[in-house]
Amino acid sequence: METGLKNRVALVAGSSQGIGRATALAFAAEGANLALCARNDGALADLAAEAKRRHGVKSFHAKVDVGDDSAVRSFVQDAHKHFGRIDICVTNAGGPPAKQFAQTTMEDWDRAYALNLRSVVSFAQAVLPHMQQQKWGRLVTLTSISVKQPVPNLVLSNSIRTGVPGLVRTLAGEYGEFGITINNVGPGYTATDRLKELASRTPGATVEEYFATLARDVPLKRIAKPEEVADAIVWIASERASYITGQTILVDGGAYRGL
Repeated sequence: METGLKNRVALVAGSSQGIGRATALAFAAEGANLALCARNDGALADLAAEAKRRHGVKSFHAKVDVGDDSAVRSFVQDAHKHFGRIDICVTNAGGPPAKQFAQTTMEDWDRAYALNLRSVVSFAQAVLPHMQQQKWGRLVTLTSISVKQPVPNLVLSNSIRTGVPGLVRTLAGEYGEFGITINNVGPGYTATDRLKELASRTPGATVEEYFATLARDVPLKRIAKPEEVADAIVWIASERASYITGQTILVDGGAYRGL
């Protein structure tokens, strides 16, 4: 399938591991050059080298805490200066810690807001003017099934991330006339370090047992691979999805039971 992504510039946040890393490599496989950021600079350098070795694409990377607004804006400015354009932006940040409400502190709430909602606003404010000038762009936010269906022990994620689909819907209406689509991708249970962290909080169960328990409630009877979520992100950013905007697309194996 022709995606129309060759020689585009895809900015992928939180790309040092998990779904972010898989997404960066999926864009590279389509011939897109990469602007990469995360807090682990060494892992980013390894990813850039792998993308060049496997797919021959160019990369720009920097160590960034996406919860720091000024750092996000500086990174976008530097990436645009490096490539002369930014076509695609995938916002992504690690999920807040697994806690029940009574265990949370105001510091937890402030950090969750900074990482999982304000960072999306920071990236949007930084990249959308460039996309407007180009009359083409893709903003893809990466959240969680929790924006549709609360997940036990994830009160921070269940609460903060639900603001992102509202932002996506609003921005899709404001920027559509410029050839920009804005969508949200919500993964279900996915084999990442995040899910392993949740497994560690389950007494008496190994990671494999925890994954198997989760899979029993999924119609496809398994949890996702990061690459499967990445494929959905690449598709929604491609020319093949050019008439889709303002949507939340779940990649959850059918786990969400709502209509």
